[in-house]
Order: sequence, then C-alpha cells, then structure tokens
Amino acid sequence: MADSTLTGIERELVVQYLIDGNVPVTITPLDDNISDSEEEIRPVNSQIFPVAIKGENITVKKNGTIILENPGASVKEFLNKAVKVEFYFNRVGLYFNSKVTAKKDVYSVSIPNVIYRIQDVIEQRNYDFSALLYYECKTGRELNMLCLPWENTELLTRPVWKSIPLENQKKAKSLLENYVAQAKLEKNAGNGIQLIPVCNYLTFENPVKIESLQDRIKPLNILYVDHQRLVLGLDSINYTFIQNDEYGIKLSFSLKSGPIMTRDIFVTAVVNKIYRSEIQGDNRICVDCRYTTIQEEDIRFIYEKATKTLFI
Repeated sequence: MADSTLTGIERELVVQYLIDGNVPVTITPLDDNISDSEEEIRPVNSQIFPVAIKGENITVKKNGTIILENPGASVKEFLNKAVKVEFYFNRVGLYFNSKVTAKKDVYSVSIPNVIYRIQDVIEQRNYDFSALLYYECKTGRELNMLCLPWENTELLTRPVWKSIPLENQKKAKSLLENYVAQAKLEKNAGNGIQLIPVCNYLTFENPVKIESLQDRIKPLNILYVDHQRLVLGLDSINYTFIQNDEYGIKLSFSLKSGPIMTRDIFVTAVVNKIYRSEIQGDNRICVDCRYTTIQEEDIRFIYEKATKTLFI
C-alpha cells in the first residue's frame, strides 16, 4: 500500500532515532526471494518466531548499518538470509526488509531505502461465545472490557491434557502440580479442570509481536467457561486485577436456531485466583472469576452447553 511507505524525510527521522537511542527490534527470517514490495513478504513458516533483540545489544552507524552485538544462536542462524526487522518509533510500528550479514564475526543488518508502517490486519471472525466486563462492583466504575475466545483453546468442552502442545507438557505439568497443591490448601478451585487451559496458556510459546500501535488495548482471552466460573488470560500491563474484586459480566452465547440470535446472561463474579507466568519478563496472567450471582435457569443453560448433558 502506497500510504504505508515512509517518505524520505520520515525515513531520515527514523534512522536518526535508531542511531540516537537503544531501540529494541525483532528479527524474523523471510523467504529468500523477496523484493521491496511489501505484498511479497512471507515468513519462512509458522514455526519460525521473531527473535527479540534488546536495545543495549544494538549499535546503529551513521551509514544505516545496525550492528548486532553478542548475537544469540537464533540470530546467527539467520546469516545471509532475508529478514524482516520490526520496531517502534513513537509508538508506531515500523519494519523493513534486509539481510543478516557478518564480517569478522560482526553481525549486521543494513537499513534499506524503504521503511514501511505496519498495517492492521482486519480479521473477520464469528464467535459462538464472548463476554464483556462492564462494571466494577467495589468502585461503581463502568467498564468496557471485551473478552474473546483464545485461539488456541476450545471452549464449552471438557479440557484435556493433550490439548497442550507436547513440547510444553513438562513445564505445564510442573505448574499443574503447584496449582493443585495450592488448591488443596485454599479449597477454591472446584474440580480443578480449568487448570488445564491455565497451564496451556502460561506455557504456550509467546513470541514478541510488533503491532501497528504500541500498547494498544486488546480484548482479553477467554480460556475456560462453565456454569461456575469464567477464566481469562491476558498479556498486557494495561489491565490490573486484584483478588476478591468483583465485576459485573455479560456472557453472550450465539444460538444456532430460533428467533433470537444470541442469549445474554448477566452475572457478578469475584476474582477467585490469579495465576502468573513464572518466566522473567513475561507479563501473562490468568484470572479465575467465580460467579457470585447467577440465575438458576442460566446455570442450567451453561451447564448443558459446557457438558452436553441435561442439568439435573
């Protein structure tokens, strides 16, 4: 897109910005056959994750050469390969295409003439279930926190251990053992089945992603829902949850048949437990919200939705 390309003056400002100060970047390998056309940019495959490089490990020369100091093994594997370099400039996501080169063990990337703005990817998805945190009971503050299903879990089914990627199961097992021990003492986890998606979320590969705008407010992830609780996942420092705080929540279920398209259920729920990532620098948390008020007919509806069996 023509409007995504920086002008010459804008490029000069960005290069000077990179020269002046410790700007972290991420590097992703691309297909070798790329050009300056952004439409031809393709990651090598879905298993390749961006490599984050801290600002203190980067030096930018006046000629536009980025020196990668003390590069890790992942970066060294990109030698002589086409890469996409992404970073933020005044909270705006930018990127360019280049190649990792090395001379006398000094790894570098050259800034090309063309730098692009990262464009928003508009994703059209229809969700069978969503939620909205609309009210904070303690303060009376109105909220508008949208919650959508996490793309790596299946809601309204009984979680199974094999849903966790095999390479993450060892770490997940360690977390689960810890959480089960806590639950036995605190007696606040019910049957504990929600701990499987919690462990999945906190051990799932979470690569750094540069977006069109830094620190944008995003929907929370729904990890689990049943007739007793709603479990949310988030990786943003823009939200703060405190144990025992209570919220008004709207649960929205799409209906496949009948004259009404959706069924909205209004509940209040208390923050029952907060689970945090044990990885340094990883901001992910899971928030277990236990319903404090819910109508009997709504309990029946959600139970039958989640278990595919009649509520007795």
